[in-house]
Amino acid sequence: MTYLDANATEKLRPEAREALLAALAVTGNPSSVHAAGRAAHRLLEDSRETIAVAFGARAADVVLLSGATEADAQAIAALGTGRRVILGATEHDAVRAAAPGAEILPVDRRGVADLDALARMLAEGGPALVCLMAANNETGTLQPIAAAAEICRAAGAWLHVDAVQAAGRLPLDFAALGATSMALSGHKLGGPAGAGALLVAPALSAGFRPLVAGGGQERGRRGGTPPLPAIAGFAAAARAAVAGLTDMPRIAALRDALEAEATAAGAMVMGAGAPRIANTTCLALPGVAAQTQVIALDLAGVQVSAGAACSSGKVAESHVLRAMDAGPLAGEAIRVSLCWDATEADVAAFLRAWHDMAGRLYPSGKQGKASFS
Repeated sequence: MTYLDANATEKLRPEAREALLAALAVTGNPSSVHAAGRAAHRLLEDSRETIAVAFGARAADVVLLSGATEADAQAIAALGTGRRVILGATEHDAVRAAAPGAEILPVDRRGVADLDALARMLAEGGPALVCLMAANNETGTLQPIAAAAEICRAAGAWLHVDAVQAAGRLPLDFAALGATSMALSGHKLGGPAGAGALLVAPALSAGFRPLVAGGGQERGRRGGTPPLPAIAGFAAAARAAVAGLTDMPRIAALRDALEAEATAAGAMVMGAGAPRIANTTCLALPGVAAQTQVIALDLAGVQVSAGAACSSGKVAESHVLRAMDAGPLAGEAIRVSLCWDATEADVAAFLRAWHDMAGRLYPSGKQGKASFS
């Protein structure tokens, strides 16, 4: 099988596996004061420091959580109370679900947020929380976060950034971005599922209101015994992913070669022309439903997605592509997301399966020959 669904969950990195297994041997609860508890606490705080260093934050401002869905929800609950909430039109469902009734910031046909519109919306008055993702999970489109942060700062607004797909695929410095908070997910970096983090601006960090109350863990910002093995794996994956950023040009070259051949045979790249993370392409095949494409490729041994992988068996028209004014293509696009260890052989396998599928299903019958075969 050829796995090309890294944006749903990345392959486990060997560094993360090693850290996970080592942490499983640590018996203590990090909140206990005896020797076993102190050993667990040291591992927890070492992991927190590793994550902070990887993403340009202070360790004291890293809140360890179950994943980015919780991080998004906690940020919006804590920062959005008493404020207008403005969401980018292509935000992940985790953000959309946490802010029902929010105002929507439009994007252009590439999926890039309209910052002039943002400035106008903020000028309407009233304190606001703006939520803008760093990189889109479906198209890979990058948002101008630093510029948005400057607009928010000038208007007295706060900015929450869902950085799940950008983390480990491009350099991220939380302090330099100027955001108020930033969500991260361990398994999207090549760590195990079950751990994530919310980075909070120092001015707000100490008194950050918890979404999950409990025994005062995480300095009172998140209750519950932390999943130490998952957190240790997350930290190891973060360190490895940041060290591996030098490999992103190779990944981008594989992605570009895949796109060139697929478009020559009739596919359309959604978000083409916008800055994108290196591993992601969203390919539409006009007239062929996304679900049909995903199933056909899976039967051929190639695993990709259609839209976000948020619930079992769900393949629906993409709200991201609708916001980009894609028309019928919103239900005819698949997402190919290359893993950290992707090879030419992976691209070749995809192209062989894709050409076979397109030759059978694409109305024009247009198809090419896989150059990687």
